[in-house]
Amino acid sequence: MSSSATPRSAALAAVVTAAVAAGLLAVSPAATAADTAADSANRAAAAGVRIHDIQGDTRISPLVGTAVADVPGVVTGVRGYGSSRGFWFQDPDGDGDARTSEGIFVFTGSGSTPTVRPGDSVLVSGTVSEFVPGGTNSGNQSLTQLTRPSVTVLSSGNPLPAAITVAAWTVPAAYAPAGDPAAGGSVNGLRLDPRRFALDYYESLEGSNIRIGSSRVVGASAYSELWVTVKPEENRTPRGGTRYGSYESQNGGRLKVQSLIPLAEQPFPKANTGDVLTGTTEGPLDFNQYGGYTLTARTPLTVADRGVQRESARPQGRHELSVATYNVENLDPSDPQEKFDALGRAVVGNLASPDILALEEIQDNSGARNDGTVAADQTVERFIAAIRAAGGPAYAWRGIDPENNKDGGEPGGNIRQVFLFNPERVSFADRAGGDATTPTGVVRERGRAALTLSPGRVAPADAAWESSRKPLAGEFTFRGKKVFVIANHFGSKGGDEALTSHRQPPNRSSEVRRHQQARAVNGFVKEILAADRKADVLVVGDINDFEFSATTTALTDGGVLYPAVKSLPRGDRYSYVYQGNSQVLDQILTSPGIGDFDYDSVHINAEFADQDSDHDPQLLRFRP
Repeated sequence: MSSSATPRSAALAAVVTAAVAAGLLAVSPAATAADTAADSANRAAAAGVRIHDIQGDTRISPLVGTAVADVPGVVTGVRGYGSSRGFWFQDPDGDGDARTSEGIFVFTGSGSTPTVRPGDSVLVSGTVSEFVPGGTNSGNQSLTQLTRPSVTVLSSGNPLPAAITVAAWTVPAAYAPAGDPAAGGSVNGLRLDPRRFALDYYESLEGSNIRIGSSRVVGASAYSELWVTVKPEENRTPRGGTRYGSYESQNGGRLKVQSLIPLAEQPFPKANTGDVLTGTTEGPLDFNQYGGYTLTARTPLTVADRGVQRESARPQGRHELSVATYNVENLDPSDPQEKFDALGRAVVGNLASPDILALEEIQDNSGARNDGTVAADQTVERFIAAIRAAGGPAYAWRGIDPENNKDGGEPGGNIRQVFLFNPERVSFADRAGGDATTPTGVVRERGRAALTLSPGRVAPADAAWESSRKPLAGEFTFRGKKVFVIANHFGSKGGDEALTSHRQPPNRSSEVRRHQQARAVNGFVKEILAADRKADVLVVGDINDFEFSATTTALTDGGVLYPAVKSLPRGDRYSYVYQGNSQVLDQILTSPGIGDFDYDSVHINAEFADQDSDHDPQLLRFRP
């Protein structure tokens, strides 16, 4: 929200105006940080600048760009590793304003280890700056900090300022205010309202010493971090996660946790979704590029295992066709045999050896080595061998090699979709001529639809697929019934702004491409159904978008497809966990001719620290 401005400090207003003009930040002209700067400036003149004067009551410091001297406080945490070394200190005597944080980060450099310790009473001089993790083009909020510091330690061993408890009852239900249209949708210049909005609440504590009680893990540990929720009942999944079910369900109880204790002194704990971070965890609240607000724990982390187990699907019946899709995360021959073996065991033991398996992210035979190789037969055959070694069927396979470096993904990897199928239960209609650039079409044969090329690519020259994976279409026969499967890997979400962006709602620029891709696939499905309205068509793969998204709406246009994941209970609708949000990325969509079916999102990866892929496979069984 914004309020009308009253005459305030012209000097501080000039500082903010200069920062905006320099392109550092977008600040709403309706309520600039200078709007409330006069009181802070007057107090500074009388008694020196305090931390709350620097933090101000918006996301941008009213003193940005200003040199400050002898700011008092007590050190609450030290980060002596990584590229952002420094320490946090906090004023134990606050101003009583819930909007102004009493803590702040002091950046000492990328290679300069701080010499202060928690409990040191210090005076810090330096320059106030707003650091945007990931750069200003990322859309991220900024971190208010002091740079080029000079530090005087007055005494040591002092009690730390009391930690502020962050809990279900302190975090507001509403996530963020709407951004100011006059500032391009930014919330940077809006006065914080920590009693109404979760993001404002966290921002009002930026740099402050906080604590949480025992909290459920909602994002498995990786890269020495994990995600918890302080709102245990917020969109809870049956397996202990937090479900992201709409653009308005951002789940404000999520909080990332890192440790300030060096790994050599305490290894970061292994945690799966549903486990519990036990006891009290305490430390400064940071803001960083990957996830935003982060509790940097000064205290040891202890995780209680709650025993979440990997799921296993039931075997298909004799008259049921089972079709699965699985993103195997950049699989290539350079991967260790352990990965192939684990994926093979999952196909057999967790997916019950599906009749048709569409794979995404199969890389070429040389992996990420950018040497012009495009064939992936070695990758696929090694995978099939691992399935066979795990007791599975001798799968046959079909695929089309892409043009070199034309399909996105890791440079040199040439990822693509591939079909595996069990020839003892399914036959494949081979129609020659399919290659990287030739599109398959649809014809009517004997009153039924047929592909002109099988396998074949769907509209590979369409601009929607530029530098992106082209859909792979195949025609199968099961017990005399024809089934069309279209395997997809839509464009990634790279470039989208985070949920914690300074723009609210965040910019989701990547979805423009996926909308185009969805329309292309939808059009192809309509061609099949125009030739045979009762045709059984499955659109499968890593759609890289949610079941409630405009991408899915475009895929289903005209009622030609139904997102089968919607047949599941809401709490089970997810295939991926990102920053503590359990969400749908992988889908199987069915044509109207497919009546009753049994759908399963088989949770074997996304919730686990030890994972063979970052995606959960999807499985559908039906009687053609």
